[in-house]
Amino acid sequence: MSQLPEGLAAFVENAGWGGAEVAPLPGDASFRRYFRLTRAGGESAMLMHAPPPHEDPAPFLHVAHWLGDHGMRAPAILAEDAGAGWVLTEDFGNDRMRDWLDENPGEERAAYEAAVDALAALHRLPPGPFAPYDMAVYAREAALLTEWWCPAQGLEVDVAGYAKAWEAVMAPVLARQTPGVTVLRDYHAENIMLLGGKASAPQGLIDFQDALVGHPAYDLVSLLQDARRDVPVDLETAMLVHYVGAVGGIDDDFLADYATLGAQRNAKIVGIFTRLNIRDGKPRYLAMIPRVWAALERDLAHPALEPVAAWFDANIPAELRSRNGAFVA
Repeated sequence: MSQLPEGLAAFVENAGWGGAEVAPLPGDASFRRYFRLTRAGGESAMLMHAPPPHEDPAPFLHVAHWLGDHGMRAPAILAEDAGAGWVLTEDFGNDRMRDWLDENPGEERAAYEAAVDALAALHRLPPGPFAPYDMAVYAREAALLTEWWCPAQGLEVDVAGYAKAWEAVMAPVLARQTPGVTVLRDYHAENIMLLGGKASAPQGLIDFQDALVGHPAYDLVSLLQDARRDVPVDLETAMLVHYVGAVGGIDDDFLADYATLGAQRNAKIVGIFTRLNIRDGKPRYLAMIPRVWAALERDLAHPALEPVAAWFDANIPAELRSRNGAFVA
């Protein structure tokens, strides 16, 4: 274990997994690292290292315990040492929805129906004990586009006007999101595990540590306007209808909020992916920006986004929009 993080052997031993084989796994866009532990007999568990000061596993543990206590399939916590950044959890296996669909494209609709059903089950619960998704958070996230993508494109834009436009379109969304639901904030095919390796299998949830209380449309648009894989527009529409069937009728206001939150989230992601390249040296996310930008343009076409759409028309040159925000090599 000489190349593994300091403290791993002691934590594993204290957790009752001493002597287990430790296999590093690919990471994500954070400082977290993951390992699979396998011991005699084939039993396995997942080890997360989220070391301070860059990471703090306490929010993950808080949300995981709440989800598990309320019947949602977050991984069971087997051992934890939040101060040192260690968490040992149930192993959900290797069937991540995104990768599984690459191998089983004919099961796409069934997998998305199951993912929408899991979201509907979450939305039927009372909101969790989490902070609100308020205007300050929405505005800060949307501002990532003007903070990172615009300068990277050499653009000088009306930052104050951008913020004012978002305040205008988010105000009715905020008015309609009370009492709210638990919003996982990164609910998409890369963060859903298909337990049992079937499209209809229970949906194992991961990467939910940033949960807030907000609007039910947020995680829905996160799933259906996925930054990491193409979701056909007809499937997106069908899953909106499926969600209606699961939770009851939704109206034009909900669809307006869906478009508004889609635009807000997609603007945020364009900024984050640019930041990952510039600040963190992770250029692979740049290739996803055109997909995100295309979804952003669809959202901006909704009348509810008129102030933000007008800002884009005035500040983002047509040639940049025509290539969906892609960077020139």
